[in-house]
Amino acid sequence: MKKAKLIFVPSTSKGHLIPVLEFAKRLVDHDDRISISVVFVKLPSDPFADAYIESVKASKLDRIDFIDVFQQQHCHSIVDNHSQSIQYHVNVVREIHTQLLKDFVVDLLSRSRLDSVTFVGFVFDLLFVSLVDVAREFNVPSYIFLTANAGCLSLFFHLMTRQGEIRGSPEFKQSDPDQLIPGFINPVPLNILPSALFDKDNGYPLLMMTAQKFKAVKGIVVNTFEELEPYAISSFSDHGNPPVYPVGPVLDINCKLRTKFDLAQREKVMKWLNEQPQSSVIFLCFGSFGHFLAPQVKEIALGLEQSGYKFLWSLRVPPRNDDSGGVHCSEDMLPEGFVERIQGKGMMIYGWAPQVEILAHKAIGGFVSHCGWNSILESLWFGMPMVTWPMYAEQKLNAFKMMKELELAVELRLDYEQLKVDDVVMADEIEKAVKQVMDERNEARKKVKEMAEIARKSIVSEGSSFLSIQRLINDMISNN
Repeated sequence: MKKAKLIFVPSTSKGHLIPVLEFAKRLVDHDDRISISVVFVKLPSDPFADAYIESVKASKLDRIDFIDVFQQQHCHSIVDNHSQSIQYHVNVVREIHTQLLKDFVVDLLSRSRLDSVTFVGFVFDLLFVSLVDVAREFNVPSYIFLTANAGCLSLFFHLMTRQGEIRGSPEFKQSDPDQLIPGFINPVPLNILPSALFDKDNGYPLLMMTAQKFKAVKGIVVNTFEELEPYAISSFSDHGNPPVYPVGPVLDINCKLRTKFDLAQREKVMKWLNEQPQSSVIFLCFGSFGHFLAPQVKEIALGLEQSGYKFLWSLRVPPRNDDSGGVHCSEDMLPEGFVERIQGKGMMIYGWAPQVEILAHKAIGGFVSHCGWNSILESLWFGMPMVTWPMYAEQKLNAFKMMKELELAVELRLDYEQLKVDDVVMADEIEKAVKQVMDERNEARKKVKEMAEIARKSIVSEGSSFLSIQRLINDMISNN
């Protein structure tokens, strides 16, 4: 039996690292010929990555080994969060880690020959597409693992087509017409597109570079499934695009990594949920970087009160530097007397929330989300209807897909801008959306439960994603 070796190079940000490693596990489970070396191009000041990587290493996964090529003396100080420009992140990777990765590959290739193992390819995270050039130097095929959806991929391909058609300055302008993107059924409004596309100096050039790298790889692996995005996936067969492999949903349902603070928080939350009636609680969670200023916090609080529904609200504000592991919130941000009035009706979580376990709980009846793609997949997996409240990056595009394209969510906002101080969603809007998603007669509730069954079938034997993984493995091995 021919043995095949892959090198995975994931970003260590939470939303990227977890699905990439879960996909690596799925690959080796799928085919005994596959072994994987996961190369961590790790940035400093990243406690989550440190803890998660150590927990994965300790699990001693069969045919997956882990290598950290990061060297402190070679790296500038950088904090891995969305407020740092993606361009800066990419530049750090390109400048510092290219040579480190080359050195590792030279060593791996020499060992592979001795072990009679064929090196069949790199699998790069989206944020590391600049390293595709390293693979080309060694004449090794490259694949991209896209933690976003097929609609997002279609936007990258659209950029390439548009670049060849437009005259003058190529970046987007607010005066441009709605975009006819092949992977979307409906025209996409300009205010739904990622704000980076309007930045001619940094954002647009970076996204164009990324799109160009997509065209240069052997295949693109996407964390979605055919039944969820059939229109987008079918659009990729034209225009000379590389093969696209929908392999999702790729999720970490077990969520074993927790700090002592996390465990205490989880116990408190689960105890409260166990006391609530079935489908009676609306859950609000906005991701690791979903912070709000005081005016918006007050409107959310008032909207929840006015809705009359029980709620579980994960509220994040900028963290304070200490060792507790928590994120601290001043109750001054909340309306006067709010905490007292919600006793028995609602629960506040200041910081981290065990989102997967919460969405799986029978007491939860709806989910107000920032529309990060991982959160969307989790909500679909558990058949949980969503309210869309996108914050940044491609989240507006995700919300548009869920609401307008798939009709699997309730719209609160599609075009919210987290960094706009004067963009406040009012209490009446929030109340209306909560009531709508919690209404048992809402059509989205029925549709999302149907999609949950389809999602689970897609990853088991003979399911669409199962077969897509088999096709990917066969293509990887035959390409060598």
